[in-house]
Amino acid sequence: MTSQNIVTPEELNLLIEQTYKVEKDFNELKASYSHLQDTVEKVVEFLPNAIWIVNNDNTVFLQNSKARDLWELLKLLESKNDDYEVTFNSRSYLIKSSNYKDKIMLSATDITEQKRKENLATMGQMAAHLSHEIRNPIGSISLLSSTLKKRVLPENIPIVEEIQKSVYRIDRIIKATLMFSKGVEISKSPFKWNDLKTSIDMSIGYYGYSKEISFIFPQQNFTMNADKDLLEMLFSNFISNAIDAIELDDNDSGVIEVVHEQDDKFHKFYIYDSGVEIENKKELFEAFKSSKVKGNGLGLVLSREITEAHGGSVKLLKGNKKCFEIKIAV
Repeated sequence: MTSQNIVTPEELNLLIEQTYKVEKDFNELKASYSHLQDTVEKVVEFLPNAIWIVNNDNTVFLQNSKARDLWELLKLLESKNDDYEVTFNSRSYLIKSSNYKDKIMLSATDITEQKRKENLATMGQMAAHLSHEIRNPIGSISLLSSTLKKRVLPENIPIVEEIQKSVYRIDRIIKATLMFSKGVEISKSPFKWNDLKTSIDMSIGYYGYSKEISFIFPQQNFTMNADKDLLEMLFSNFISNAIDAIELDDNDSGVIEVVHEQDDKFHKFYIYDSGVEIENKKELFEAFKSSKVKGNGLGLVLSREITEAHGGSVKLLKGNKKCFEIKIAV
């Protein structure tokens, strides 16, 4: 062996040091990569939409928890140049895709609520347009029926009154539709409960029903500072719903009761009725959704908006007896 092939102790030490340095650099690089990978996973997890990063063989390289919950949706997706929509399990998703080297990134954003609001806005605009068109002939029919009632034979007066009740129903729908499209605006002024009750009684008379219904209202004549016309609409909505519920009930008679309480902050009204139970409570305050044959799905929506405009709220209480709680700020 020549002296050229002999590794000196100094060279061996240097080689060992280089090996340790390479190992240290490798460990630092590995730790840096792990940190980067952990950061990417946390960022992907933080995103509000479902994210998949897919290999060319369709295996999942990376995904967040929202994507894992929608793993069946992934089967319906494909990489496209343009964004597109997919309906899955009665919900709508906006799909975006992007290619990078041997990976495909797919994202699914739930746009169900956005589409619902867009559809409601469109329906509201259409309904408002139709309401304007219907209002003039309805006004003419109302005027002519009032004139006709004075001239017909007494036995024909009930027929004219039925016409007036039908016109009143249509007028209520028109007012509700226009208010829904424009929004609720209140004009407060003090008034007595008895004045509001008189207006409610007139609405009940025009609404019409076939069963024997007992109406129980607060006896005390308290003062309220609110928009009387809007509160008339609010209470008429709830009472007409209660009448319809009693009409659908098997009993020949029914009871509708309005109870009033007051504290330093609110007038609290509790409306009870003996009619059938509410079937779909989840859609109770959804616009254009109604379980009633006569309903247009706006009454309770507007009632909630009216209470909120008065600094209050409305809700269906849980319990053995069907009851709505209405709060109006004092």
